Amino acid sequence: MSLPQQPPSLTHLVESLERLPGIGRRSAERLAAHLLRVPEARALELADAIREARARIRACSRCRAPAEADPCPICADATRDATLLVVVETPRDLAALESSGGYRGLYYVLGGRLSPLDGVGAGSLDLDGLAARVRENEVAEVCLATNPDLEGDGTALLVGRELERAALERSGRPLRITRLARGLPSGGQIEYQSAAVIAEAFEERRAVPTQDEDAS
Repeated sequence: MSLPQQPPSLTHLVESLERLPGIGRRSAERLAAHLLRVPEARALELADAIREARARIRACSRCRAPAEADPCPICADATRDATLLVVVETPRDLAALESSGGYRGLYYVLGGRLSPLDGVGAGSLDLDGLAARVRENEVAEVCLATNPDLEGDGTALLVGRELERAALERSGRPLRITRLARGLPSGGQIEYQSAAVIAEAFEERRAVPTQDEDAS
């Protein structure tokens, strides 16, 4: 006996959910069944929330973090230390650093990290905006808060070299390039660390070796 054919609309819903990060076929099927089982108003709240977020959220022109205002509240805060800039991979990393309560500077979100196996190269990262921030001459230190793993290390190396080039194109103060130090476990992810671990890593940040230092 053949099994009943799944309605095309349900198949479309499952396939759409399956495209979400970390959602496999079985998870997508369970989510689809849940959305069809709950009251219609609750299911449509999700659709409305997605529609509202897509309509209202844009990348901040200064830090590239998602926000409803431009500049975002952090960039617009005159009490923040504009001479210190922390570079993170994702908005989730920004939120983790901000929640530590030990940092009062500004941020820049790369929007990802180098991952050749996933087809993510230097062109996928927003390095031009970061270089423009550095050339403004207001920033005195850039701290690279990429994750302490292979991809994060490669990303930090690339960003450090781009920062060195940008620093040569500005006048005035020299640029200090640092990176988060001990406290973060090797291979760990910043967004999953406690506030105390992140605060310690920031306090113990170290200078990033330049190309000349690597050659010597």
